[in-house]
Amino acid sequence: MPLRFTLRQLEYFVAVGEAGSIAKAAEQVNVSPPSISASIAQLEEEFGIQLFVRKHSHGLSLTAGGRVFFKEAARLLGDADALHDIAGDIAEKVRGPLAIGCLLTFAQIVLPALRRKFEDTYPEVRVRQVERNQGQLLEMLQRGEIDAALTYDLELSHDIMFEPLMQLPAYVMLPGGHRLALQKGITPEELVEEPMVLLDLPYSREYFLSAFQMRGLRPNIAERTGDIAVMRSMVGNGFGYGIANMRPLNTMSPDGKPLVFVSLESDLRPLTMGVAMPNAEHRTQTVQAFLDHCRRFVLEQGVFGTERVVR
Repeated sequence: MPLRFTLRQLEYFVAVGEAGSIAKAAEQVNVSPPSISASIAQLEEEFGIQLFVRKHSHGLSLTAGGRVFFKEAARLLGDADALHDIAGDIAEKVRGPLAIGCLLTFAQIVLPALRRKFEDTYPEVRVRQVERNQGQLLEMLQRGEIDAALTYDLELSHDIMFEPLMQLPAYVMLPGGHRLALQKGITPEELVEEPMVLLDLPYSREYFLSAFQMRGLRPNIAERTGDIAVMRSMVGNGFGYGIANMRPLNTMSPDGKPLVFVSLESDLRPLTMGVAMPNAEHRTQTVQAFLDHCRRFVLEQGVFGTERVVR
């Protein structure tokens, strides 16, 4: 007797299993909560099992049987995606799903415009995006949860392939009117007594702090934040200086305070921004098209206005 369920219903079920909430899953897959609830109810009726335990205060949690079902459903969806890839390769078409990750520190500047042009060029591709820190992106690549990631060349393992796009030197972010704001360059020695607002993200913080450590210095860390937009606002409001490699085109903080950007004169190497991918023998037409698109995007319009394109 044929089973009466769809891959879409499995997709909704897996989304709820990952999110632990119908409301959160509905936001992720852009479908109404009632539609997701109905899909899960149909799956439970079709297979004759209870997939979730419903808790009013804690959302949903998978039952023991639901966890087994979740694992197989995720595998089946992965196989279905692979069929899209194979069909696209045979037909030499760019189509099907594409999961892209992007580093939190520059996602708001890079990803929306880059993705818009990509989807306009390849309308048969269904793009899903996530924004994470460096450690999370590398883990997601290794687990096969994303196809590629726009990120920096920080702590890349041998099983990750990296295609460089541009080099980004470090700069010092200062509030308008700061005593060092008119200089062409600033050394770590000139900053060591100043309060610092540290961008406190995995791998990034070690990179920024190494500018001081290489010279035997210890910066005066006054504040920490994992959000670069918050760092910009804190700098703009006089809590200290910041160091970053991403120089936005807008020289105002998110809350409208003036910012000044000065080159950091140190032994700190520029970071290379690029596309990280699993080091696999086969690369699908869709992933290759995305990589080529990223190269064209950078060459044609750049991103930050101060970068050096890697050719």
